[in-house]
Amino acid sequence: MKKSPWRFLWKSKDIRRKILISLALLGIYRLASNIPVPGIDRQLVAQLTQTGGAAGGLINLLDMLSGGAVSNFSVLAMGVYPYITAQIILQLLIPIIPALERRMQEDPREGRAWMEKWTMILTIPMAALSAVGQINIFNAILGQSVAAQFGFAGEVLIPTLATVISMMAGTMFGVWLGELISEFGIRQQGLSLIIFAGIVSRIPQNLLLLLGDPLFWWMIFIVLALLIVTIFAVVYVQQGRRHVPVMFPGRRVGSRMSMPVKSTVPLMVNMAGMIPIIFAQSIMTFPTILASFFNTSQVDWIRNAAATIQVTLSGEGVLYPILFFLMVVVFTFFYTDILFAQQNYGDNLKKQGAQIPGIARGNPTQTYLTKVQRRVTLPGALFLGLVAALPYFLGLFLPEGLSQQHIFIVSSSGLLIVVGVVRDTFQIIETDLKLHGYDDRLIS
Repeated sequence: MKKSPWRFLWKSKDIRRKILISLALLGIYRLASNIPVPGIDRQLVAQLTQTGGAAGGLINLLDMLSGGAVSNFSVLAMGVYPYITAQIILQLLIPIIPALERRMQEDPREGRAWMEKWTMILTIPMAALSAVGQINIFNAILGQSVAAQFGFAGEVLIPTLATVISMMAGTMFGVWLGELISEFGIRQQGLSLIIFAGIVSRIPQNLLLLLGDPLFWWMIFIVLALLIVTIFAVVYVQQGRRHVPVMFPGRRVGSRMSMPVKSTVPLMVNMAGMIPIIFAQSIMTFPTILASFFNTSQVDWIRNAAATIQVTLSGEGVLYPILFFLMVVVFTFFYTDILFAQQNYGDNLKKQGAQIPGIARGNPTQTYLTKVQRRVTLPGALFLGLVAALPYFLGLFLPEGLSQQHIFIVSSSGLLIVVGVVRDTFQIIETDLKLHGYDDRLIS
């Protein structure tokens, strides 16, 4: 009888230790999300969560990216968003600057170390910029300052620096916890689990809001149906593969030569996972933060342009879901190209003497596989963008008072992130179980 290796999950001391470490660090992160930022009026911040319209859409977005820390304006109010923005900026520079691209291709391990170092360095100014921008956005929405003393001149300078530095420290603390999870806990999943924990922590509250509304209690059936269909579709698409045939040369065994071996190179429909969703959310929030610095400009057209950007990118109207859809599609192709180039199938297959029938070894193989991967990625990118933007389109036709947050209990992108993180985490744990010898077995 064939049994799953998951029955050995708690028997493996190493894997059990990794899971417990990950849970402990996530618990520390959730506790830290309740530490308030000094100098902030939390009663005023609480009013932000009740704000409707475009402003409410922006607050919900920031709250999701911070894991719910915006609602009480804790030191983790920015979450790990500045780190993600810094990562996006550096990855955008790689294909633009030839020296960086060569560095990543010639020595991938050294290239990744360089990326991690400079991403961490760039996170510091990005965190400072985001902290000031976030407070400015809240001030503009409420029409009054959420900070008792905020400014960069005179007597308010020291309190302002204390507020900004506290928020920066919270972001760096969150990033550090994510790195600890990746190193000592579930590998490669640190920051994803940090974001995942924040999203999941909001589910009970959103569910109670939905069930507590007598006008929309019947929506729970629609919510459950949409959840089941969407989760099934996400998992189904994520499992999609295109198998490209490849021939491996025969091996000499003594005086005999074995026959060539037929195999395949599996190309994933969505190699990028849920990363494009996080990238798209982050990059669409960044212009809003920049625009907040010009809310009080003396030049009319600059002030009006800043207001337009904030309204457009805050989740209200038909333009936002269209932009969100396009950003997800673009980032899916972009991130897939980066990941696929790092795999360097052309050189790896050439070193093994393998060849795709009808395709020369080396660079022609890499070029051919890149073209196939892009064609395979197209339906995956369109699907990912559609699911991410669908609740925003549905929100245009929902009754007043029923937001897209109610449709999936979490935001659309939050649902995709949750499903993606759970799926990736399960795959990593299962792979670790097999590496430790807990493989599927036939037990009589």
